[in-house]
Amino acid sequence: MKLTRHIFPFLIGFFPLGAAGALYHAPDEQTETQPDSLVKVLEGVSVTSVKQASRLRESPEAVTILTGKALEEIGALNLRGISDVVPNFYMPEYGSRITSTIYVRGIGARMDNPSVGLNVDNVPYLNKDAYDFDIADIANVEMLRGPQSTLYGRNTMAGVINITTLSPMQFQGWKIMAEGANGGRGKLSLGWYHRFNRKLGLAATGSYSHQDGFFTNEYNGKKLDKENNWSGRVRLNWNINRELTVQNVAAVNFLRQGGYPYEFKETGKISYNDTCFYRRMTFTDGLTLRYSHDKFTLTSITAVQHLDDNMTLDQDFLPEEYFTLTQKKRDTAISEDMVFRGKRPGSAYNWLAGVFGFYKHLDMQAPVTFKDKGISDLIEQNRNNANPSFPIRWNSRSFTLNSDFRNNTVGLAVYHKSSVTLGNFDIDAALRLDYERSELHYDSYCATSYSIYQNTQQGLIPYHEVPVNINDKGDLSRTFLTLLPELAATYRVSDYPANIYAKISKGYKAGGFNTQMFSDVLQQRLMGIMGIGAQYDVDDVVGYKPEESWNYEIGSHLNLFDSRLTLDLALFYIDCRNQQLTMFPDGTTTGRIMTNAGKTRSFGGEISVMWRATSELIFNGSYGYTNARFREFFNGISDYKGRYLPYAPRNTVFLQGLYTLHTGVGVLKDIVFDVNLRATGKIYWNESNADYQPLYALLGAGITIGDERINLQVWGRNLTDTRYRTFYFMSMGNEFFQRGKGIEFGATLRLSI
Repeated sequence: MKLTRHIFPFLIGFFPLGAAGALYHAPDEQTETQPDSLVKVLEGVSVTSVKQASRLRESPEAVTILTGKALEEIGALNLRGISDVVPNFYMPEYGSRITSTIYVRGIGARMDNPSVGLNVDNVPYLNKDAYDFDIADIANVEMLRGPQSTLYGRNTMAGVINITTLSPMQFQGWKIMAEGANGGRGKLSLGWYHRFNRKLGLAATGSYSHQDGFFTNEYNGKKLDKENNWSGRVRLNWNINRELTVQNVAAVNFLRQGGYPYEFKETGKISYNDTCFYRRMTFTDGLTLRYSHDKFTLTSITAVQHLDDNMTLDQDFLPEEYFTLTQKKRDTAISEDMVFRGKRPGSAYNWLAGVFGFYKHLDMQAPVTFKDKGISDLIEQNRNNANPSFPIRWNSRSFTLNSDFRNNTVGLAVYHKSSVTLGNFDIDAALRLDYERSELHYDSYCATSYSIYQNTQQGLIPYHEVPVNINDKGDLSRTFLTLLPELAATYRVSDYPANIYAKISKGYKAGGFNTQMFSDVLQQRLMGIMGIGAQYDVDDVVGYKPEESWNYEIGSHLNLFDSRLTLDLALFYIDCRNQQLTMFPDGTTTGRIMTNAGKTRSFGGEISVMWRATSELIFNGSYGYTNARFREFFNGISDYKGRYLPYAPRNTVFLQGLYTLHTGVGVLKDIVFDVNLRATGKIYWNESNADYQPLYALLGAGITIGDERINLQVWGRNLTDTRYRTFYFMSMGNEFFQRGKGIEFGATLRLSI
């Protein structure tokens, strides 16, 4: 940590001078002369190319583009790998891969609907529980920040991420990757790419990864975060003729994971007695058809997704018998996006229109099992304190509160965008009408019993046995209808390849149901049978409202000194209503609740720079600042007006220097030296701002030897062994947190044959 303290101020001071670079932003996405970080023209059709300008940095968007090679340099195999690299983008690693939380510009979601959209080879991921996965042979990643709701719809109010995998029309042959690292980690991927002719190509990839883990459960001495991960992907590209192209990508993933290394703040130990694990199977298939006419293009994106998972937790995270939770889901979604786009080269007016629809079906079982100490401390003790003359005792030392759900959601949207060129100005106006209906059928039940005793001078005398048979069923529904406008103006600077833009847009995240609160509803129902406690109003605690925001943004994309220096700037202000927050109800409850926080506001800025100092030396970097506070939020107990939003980092920093030594000797053609720094914080952990994670910095370095056909990368992360926290929460009034990983080191071998 001492080394970090010396290096970090030096690099921060160096940053404003332009020596730090920008996150692999392409000055021109059509350029192929800078293979280190520029985005090349890709065969096939991506969501972005369908809905956005062909050159993203010419559009009024805060965007970061990362090529496959850039991702390899920073060791990113999933979205967590670009955390901090993209300014104001934060995706911490904690719990397990189901906890795929993303925060952008102070907006995020720890459960239920995401705030950032994700598309992989045109497949829109509608369930955030599937966001955290490894993917081999990525061609490029595009991260658009700020609301993208007008074109991309629900749950993209903080931005959208588009991932494109390598196409067999781009590369033919074999791609092999093997990696070994501390923590008992190993990864292997194998990809075959073949182009039968100029029109038809096929690719098949498979990968496997394993890790023994970093965190030990002191209760039994076993590693908690052990993981095995298998995945496969098949991609077909078929250019039938000049007018019609077809792309189909099918992918499957199997995950077996431990996880949840939560440390009890009071003891400083990770120690609990019941098993925790997460298991997941996902399948996706996306079919993209594109028809090109003289005056328009029509693109159809049909996608199918299926998720089948099981999260089992020792929910008290203590070495005692309180309670456990099992949550099993089977989630299937079908979506269709039809995009029409005018095609009039050289015209001052261009247009885009589309229709999007989806159907989503979720089956879920979420039983909570109370054990001996949970029954004693949470139920019997409360009841007996209220009526000591007639104490009770449960007849069995374990019982289950069962909750089964069926959730059907259907959505339909129409959208249009018009673009007009007036001299050096481009004016864009867009509007989306979005309709959604969600229906929840719940079945909550419990079968148990307890005995009442009379407290006499002779001791306890059996008085009465009370059976407890609860069977609550019901149906709830919510309907949402909203208009999502967007207006932007871009000024193109004639003397330089540069622009300045201003944008106003509305963001939107759908409402939903707090299914995890049903165990608490059942618990309160049970306490009511015993004559104590107040019962929840199911309709009140289970539903939460949509989240809406207005985003005001100005920015610029600059290419200077023959594109040796690229600079992207953005300033934003976000006014948010009914922001959705995950909270833990007061007292000894077992669930989490999504609530709406009244009004919040965020403002901040972003800067990304790339400087090619010489043909051998490149500096990359980014900085994001977010100031996100409550304007109105009274939860019935405390007023949090003026407090910072929890879990959203104030600062994100990424700095990288790359030096290439050209030896020209066989497979040792190039030696690339990489030094990088990531920094995050301050992060407040709760609405009261009573606890927080200060700004922390992680130093990394690597050496890559080889060429495009074969190279070996030796790397290290968090080389100063900085101690930091990635997560904090409360359960039964107890405080827990997860620490980040310590020093990491490993080697990666890549072959292209």
